[in-house]
Amino acid sequence: MERDVSVTHPLIVSASGIRGIVGHTMTPEITSRYGAAFGAFLRERSGSDVTGNYVLVGRDSRTSGPLLADAVAAGLCAAGVDVRMTGIAPTPTHLLAVRDDPAAVGGLIVTASHNPVEWNGLKLASADGRFVSPVDGEKIQALFEQGPILAEWHGLGSRTEQAGVIEHHIERILGLDLVDVDAIREWAPNVALDCVHGAGAVVVPELLRRLGCSVAGIGLEPDGRFPRNPEPTPENLGELGELVRATDSPVGFAIDPDSDRLSIVDEAGTAIGEDWTLALAVEYVLGRRTGSVVTNLSSSQSIEDAANAAGVPFFRSAVGEARVAERMAETGAVIGGEGNGGVMLPDLNLTRDAPLAAALVLSHLAARQAGPQELLGSRTRYSMVKRKASRPAGGAEQAFAALERESGAGAEFDHVDGLRIVWPAVREWVHVRASGTEPILRIIAESPHATRAEELADWASSHVDALGAE
Repeated sequence: MERDVSVTHPLIVSASGIRGIVGHTMTPEITSRYGAAFGAFLRERSGSDVTGNYVLVGRDSRTSGPLLADAVAAGLCAAGVDVRMTGIAPTPTHLLAVRDDPAAVGGLIVTASHNPVEWNGLKLASADGRFVSPVDGEKIQALFEQGPILAEWHGLGSRTEQAGVIEHHIERILGLDLVDVDAIREWAPNVALDCVHGAGAVVVPELLRRLGCSVAGIGLEPDGRFPRNPEPTPENLGELGELVRATDSPVGFAIDPDSDRLSIVDEAGTAIGEDWTLALAVEYVLGRRTGSVVTNLSSSQSIEDAANAAGVPFFRSAVGEARVAERMAETGAVIGGEGNGGVMLPDLNLTRDAPLAAALVLSHLAARQAGPQELLGSRTRYSMVKRKASRPAGGAEQAFAALERESGAGAEFDHVDGLRIVWPAVREWVHVRASGTEPILRIIAESPHATRAEELADWASSHVDALGAE
């Protein structure tokens, strides 16, 4: 008998949507019901009148995308909300389209971001082009669970197509004052690019060409058939490193499937780590304007170092794009994001945006016409170790308590999102938290010393593993 993967990989519900295994926990029935819940939520919020407005529905390149996009559109229409389909495009492309369209009351994107090919999911956006708030996400989830109220036969929504979102995104990036188009065109670098057959392939190559770059690419067919683990972490970027060396490119870019995360490979073909994407973008932006910086609790100190060097306020939020966006709005941040390669610039939109990140990083490199390795120079380089652990039976609080007891003198604790322990004097930290995209705990440790980062990760993992899995 075939094992039911829904037991080991249940439907994951986060602040901004859901994810699951296609054919098991992620089905047309589930997505249609979730679309109807979102539609019912929008009707309730507007007093039941959404005449003349619509929801933009887009997707990434996954093979299950067309089926699930059709299903979620049907759910929205069943709830009495009109739908406009935007097709394959990066998540930030869809979100920007929602923000800049005054008739769009929301957006719904069929994507599982960096998850493996068997996954898919739904991300929900509000009319401001940001992911829905955690409070609104809970309201939509409640409607999904109880069964949303559907429209009568005479009040059903309609469905049409809407083109132009890709061109709109490219033009908006090229029009930003912070993107130094002239400097990049003067440099005219060759850029090695890996889009892993994801949605970024319909935007990033064209954007780079318009910036005056030559593109040597792999994975540029947006067919959703990922040839490797699609998460753009260093261990998955060996082929891109080879391409950088073979084409003598000063930089390589790797994009995740829905193109909200950018990873960098330097001119030697070495992946420098996702946190440096945001750190370099922060350094570049703060060289041109002053303001605060926000990132999450799991992001590298290299980002904090960039803010400190510029003498600006630095803040951390709970993990999750919606939470970072909220903190950025509260503090008036000029730039922020997450250390997984997600750059957020209020000048464009308070969402992670890999095409934007590529343009900002290229602007920074073009100022010196140098690759990342040369630019980083003598900057402090931290070692970060990331682990996954099964969620303990009965929760992780016992492990948190034990870690606090054993943390020693000089430790500082943050309980906003799981447990983060920081030793400021030695520039080390460890963060243990529940994942919002997988049924696991994430353990992240960082130190200026590789062996010490491993020791911290081992220390935290041992306390979690000792409690046994759920």
